[in-house]
Amino acid sequence: MKKKTSAYAAAGVDIDAKMNALKSAKKQIQSTLTRDAINTWGSFGGLFRAPGRDHVLVSSMDGVGTKLKVATLAGRHDTVGQDIVNHCVNDILVQGATPLFFLDYIGVSKMEPGMMAEILQGLAKACRANGCALIGGETAELPGLYPPGEYDLVGTIVGAVKKSDMITGKKIRAGDVLIGLPSSGCHTNGYTLARHALLEKAGLGINDLVPGTRKTVAESLLAVHRSYLKPVNTLMKKVSIHGMAHITGGGFPDNIRRVLPPKVTAYVDTATWEPPKLFDVIQSAAKVDDEEMYRVFNMGIGMVIIVARADAPEAIRVLKKAGEKPVGIGFVKRGSGDVSMLY
Repeated sequence: MKKKTSAYAAAGVDIDAKMNALKSAKKQIQSTLTRDAINTWGSFGGLFRAPGRDHVLVSSMDGVGTKLKVATLAGRHDTVGQDIVNHCVNDILVQGATPLFFLDYIGVSKMEPGMMAEILQGLAKACRANGCALIGGETAELPGLYPPGEYDLVGTIVGAVKKSDMITGKKIRAGDVLIGLPSSGCHTNGYTLARHALLEKAGLGINDLVPGTRKTVAESLLAVHRSYLKPVNTLMKKVSIHGMAHITGGGFPDNIRRVLPPKVTAYVDTATWEPPKLFDVIQSAAKVDDEEMYRVFNMGIGMVIIVARADAPEAIRVLKKAGEKPVGIGFVKRGSGDVSMLY
C-alpha cells in the first residue's frame, strides 16, 4: 500500500524525517554517555547522577551564531557541533569546572537528514573528547521562522567543581602574570564582521584562498573552536590559577574584566604575540582599527590564564609539556578593576 502523504509534511514539517535523523544518530549519541549518565533514550528528560555535597554545579548556554551561515555556504556541517560543545566547555572551565552533560537545540527550516547527521556527529565527537555526556536536546522544524536552508544551533552545558577548587578571580593580585593560549581561528565570535570583510569587502568566494595563507575562506572560518579542558586541567593540578578568561564576544577588554577584582588593572601587551594572517586580512579589508579588532576577535589567543609571577615559569613549562604554545601576554598592577590594551 502506498504511504499516505502527511498534511503536516505537505505544510512544511516532516515528523518522520526528524525521527529518522535521530534514530540514525542514536549510536553516536549513546557513545558519549559517561559513568554517571543514566541511559534513558527516548525519555522526556535526561538523567545524570548528582555530584557530592562538596561540589558546586556550573552551567552555561551559548550559540554558534552566524558562523552557521559559513557552514551553509560551504555545505559543511560537521564542525559546528564541535564548536558549540567546546565553547560551552571553555565557559565553565574558567571557574575550574569539569563538564558533566550537554543538551542541544537545533532549529531548522526543513529537516535534511544529511545535514542533521553531520551536526549530531560533531556534537557527539566533541562530547566524547571532553568526557561530557550528550543526554538530551530539541530538534525543531520551523518553516517560516528560519530561512530555507538555514538553521540555528544552541547548547547548554552543566559541569561541577569542588567548592575548594573554584576559580573566581578573587586571588588576582598586583604582580600577577597573564598567559595566553593560542586559538584555532575566529572560534565562534565576530563572524558577522569576518563575513562582511572577506566575502563582501575583499570579494572572496567561499572556496578562494585567504590571501597570504594556504587555506580557503571556508577552511579558515570553519576551523573548530578548540577546547582548553585538557591542558588547563593538567595545569590546575600543578599550579594555583588565580583567574581565567575565555576570549569570546567582547574580546580581551570585556572578558578579562569579568574576572578582575577591584583595585587591580590587567595590562595586555599585544606586541607579545603575532595574530594569524586571517585577522590581518579581515582588518585590512574592512578597515577596522586595532581597538575594535581586539574587542571583536580573539586575535589568536583563545584563553587567558592569570597566575602569580613566581608560578609563571612553572605554568609555562607545564603547558608546553601538555602540547600548548603558551605566551606571556601581560601583567596585573594596582588599578581600578579595568583592562588596558597596549598596542
